Amino acid sequence: MKIFRHSSSLLVIVGGCVLLLVSFGIRHSSGLYLIPISDHIQTGREVFGFAIAIQFLMIGIGSPIFGAIADKYGSSIAGLYGAIFFLIGLYMMSLVEGSGLLIVSQVVFGFGCAGCGTAVILGAVGKAVTGKYQTLSLGIVMAAGSLGQFLIVPLSGFMIEATDWQKSIVYLCFISLIMILFALTLTKSSFNSGKDDQAAQSLASVLNEAFVNKSYVLLTVGFFVCGFHVSFVATHLPAYLTDLSLPLWIGSWSLALIGLFNVFGTLYFGHLGDQNSKKNLLVILYTLRALLFLVFIFLPKTEITVLIFSALLGILWLSTVPLTSGIISVIFGTKYMSMLYGFTFLSHQVGSFMGSWFGGRFYDFYGSYDIMWWVCVVLGFVSALMHFPITEKPIKRKIA
Repeated sequence: MKIFRHSSSLLVIVGGCVLLLVSFGIRHSSGLYLIPISDHIQTGREVFGFAIAIQFLMIGIGSPIFGAIADKYGSSIAGLYGAIFFLIGLYMMSLVEGSGLLIVSQVVFGFGCAGCGTAVILGAVGKAVTGKYQTLSLGIVMAAGSLGQFLIVPLSGFMIEATDWQKSIVYLCFISLIMILFALTLTKSSFNSGKDDQAAQSLASVLNEAFVNKSYVLLTVGFFVCGFHVSFVATHLPAYLTDLSLPLWIGSWSLALIGLFNVFGTLYFGHLGDQNSKKNLLVILYTLRALLFLVFIFLPKTEITVLIFSALLGILWLSTVPLTSGIISVIFGTKYMSMLYGFTFLSHQVGSFMGSWFGGRFYDFYGSYDIMWWVCVVLGFVSALMHFPITEKPIKRKIA
């Protein structure tokens, strides 16, 4: 196929798909453990929400670190170390007997997620596939991550009910072992990725170039909102539905449907991003998200309406990621794409931290999630406005 200029490009994409499938699927299962772990350690929901918020924050902190490792030493090295931390943190979570170990486990787990997450994977794919099909390729690996959410979240819910929450985590550890093998496929050994990457630059000059660029700053700040939305829904939606006395299966299957329909969303918007303005598509995505949350607030909450909401949200879920990373590639090239996307993703994860923690805090204080849904509406419109001024043009560099 024309999308693959070399057989090693296909190998990178396959490896990236497997890593995101497993890591996304397990990470998005976290919300299913809110009630059982909170009951086990006898705390309110804020403690678990804060622990997951720390996980999100560590993913953000680790993303530019692993991104820099990937750019310097290869994506395989970054992915391998990430998978190891991922496994250690996940197993520690199965041993939790108090809030302290819960938080520590999420620190380690979150750091590992960064190494086998989007900053490293999208950077690897962005370098392996350049030109016309790049955004679509980024959409393909993001779709694989969403497929993992569809496959693994219901499996996690089934294992929790069939055994118990601790054993289910151990089983997830065995599933995670496959990431170690596929991490080794991420580094592409042949041909350079593009002419804009040929100019030698120091790390300091790259960062200075990025953080004085208005479009990069707006893109980074706007990505905060995506993280806020995703983490609040992923962490608190199952518990929110349980509070409404809906069946337990609705929680896991609502997240699963989000993952399934995001497969179509990321592929579709990835395809559109190769042919249309990526920033205009982001404006549309954030606006539609805000409108969907607004409708959901007033919608009667039944099994059917929740599943329809989940399917529609899935189309808009992580479709922002290939467009956001694609804009970074357009502006700066692909040489330092992993690291630059890592810093943008740090903003996303700060938003994730706020969404997860505030969801639990507001619930414990007010006894409901109503305020959080309204915050999601407002932030969606704000992010849409922030993407309007972005310019999708390569920066002009002075080549020595």
